[in-house]
Amino acid sequence: MVMFKVTRVPTTPIDGQKPGTSGLRKKAYLCKTGATLVVSGDGRYYSKDAIQIIIKMSAANGVRRVWVGQNGLLSTPAVSAVIRERVDANGFKASGAFILTASHNPGGPHEDFGIKYNMENGGPAPEAITDKIYENTKTIKEYFIAEDLPDVDISAIGLTSFGGPEGQFDVDVFDSASDYVKLMKSIFDFQSIQKLLASPNFTFCFDALHGVAGAYANRIFVEELGAQESSLLNCTPKEDFGGGHPDPNLTYAKELVARMGLDKSKPQKDPPEFGAAADGDADRNMVLGKRFFVTPSDSVAIIAANAVQAIPYFSAGLKGVARSMPTSAALDVVAKHLNLKFFEVPTGWKFFGNLMDAGMCSVCGEESFGTGSDHIREKDGIWAVLAWLSILTFKNKENLDGKNLVTVEDIVRQHWATFGRHYYTRYDYENVDAGAAKELMANLVKLQSSLPEVNKIIKGIQSDVSDVVQADEFEYKDPVDGSISKHQGIRYLFKDGSRLVFRLSGTGSEGATIRLYIEQYENDSSKTGRESSEALAPLVDVALNLSKMQEFTGRSAPTVIT
Repeated sequence: MVMFKVTRVPTTPIDGQKPGTSGLRKKAYLCKTGATLVVSGDGRYYSKDAIQIIIKMSAANGVRRVWVGQNGLLSTPAVSAVIRERVDANGFKASGAFILTASHNPGGPHEDFGIKYNMENGGPAPEAITDKIYENTKTIKEYFIAEDLPDVDISAIGLTSFGGPEGQFDVDVFDSASDYVKLMKSIFDFQSIQKLLASPNFTFCFDALHGVAGAYANRIFVEELGAQESSLLNCTPKEDFGGGHPDPNLTYAKELVARMGLDKSKPQKDPPEFGAAADGDADRNMVLGKRFFVTPSDSVAIIAANAVQAIPYFSAGLKGVARSMPTSAALDVVAKHLNLKFFEVPTGWKFFGNLMDAGMCSVCGEESFGTGSDHIREKDGIWAVLAWLSILTFKNKENLDGKNLVTVEDIVRQHWATFGRHYYTRYDYENVDAGAAKELMANLVKLQSSLPEVNKIIKGIQSDVSDVVQADEFEYKDPVDGSISKHQGIRYLFKDGSRLVFRLSGTGSEGATIRLYIEQYENDSSKTGRESSEALAPLVDVALNLSKMQEFTGRSAPTVIT
């Protein structure tokens, strides 16, 4: 057994470091002596170096064992699953994890890198923990590291043991996919999905965008479900994501979008029936039908509406459903129709985790391409893809050999006919002058003091837009722990179920981002097939003029529209 010693290294406090980025220096604070830690990530540039550093620091701070996914790869949802489900040969479970990811942001020597800490429930560390880590970064004067500990070969599955001042220290490199695949097979009916994928009239395509989802795609879709290897795009994880931006949306998933017939400049003769993509760490997803895009807000609503019938895990019923505040109210309508508990929470997956730990929520989602359930405490891209395949399987159970399968578009349009359609778009204004952005938001709050005045202004902009019946700054009281989250976004709620939401983020020296969410509800089934831009145009006009967007920001158009 190789022995190591602990080195005490002086360091300088770093003021202004953001919460959540100081994990490398505070493991002893996060984990009790003798703990088991998971350390892996999405495979982006610098991950392998960071894993070796974290192993050495874990050894020096009394951690008993570190679990590493083979090649340092574990998706964010798989990490959550490993924390919650995995028990090693000696009966040990993990008490937390360092996830090396910057989510859907680019990777490479000049791109993003991040460290995230997840707790014993498998979910992200709450603010109470990350705030304490942040405070420690401002006072820390030394750290401990086992500098003479040799690097561990993380490409080979197996256990490596070392001896140190506090006894034995183990590093266990394990198969990245096994625990996650086992969990997925306990949730979904893989045999039924196999029949769908084997149908001569069903074609399938999945794009991992060279992220960590590629480590799971072949195992699940090809080996377990029988899909053709040719149906997988960009499924080799790369440190720089192949030079691309691993964000599963219509802008960045270019190859998938073209293959699915949604790129008008590259017409496809016969696109696949179903397509999907995941982001860098595989917690986000995009779902597409043949020449048809499913909005994330519609996706979570449709999953909730069909979960009990289509997914065995939910056969006993849903405990409740939840969405982030900016996400469209499509899920609200489903919850009301099915008499389900419903929760509207601030942006941040930890709020869903609280509800799930309390047994109050089964399915949840957010407009930024995140969907999930209480099987783990993270959003889960591949879970969402399997949920959609399960719904397609259920809708076609009597017709898998028939020529006219129920399609993704059919399912969405049937949903709109039943529940109404929430036309939805998001405008992002990036790098806006922080002072101007704050003035814009302050003016919107001031307007809320008089709804008659607001409605007078709106009628002057678009006379046929519904009246505002409620306007506020969203505030959330957590029903589990009683904590209150204030100033979570400015809302204008209309009588017909439509909404305008304004949120501000990043008010530092480099400028702010204003996010404007525009949602038009339509429950007349004869009007649910309109072009989204046409249906939203009057409300977009109201939003831009009511907020005086151009006057405050100098911008005549948003940076990004989704």
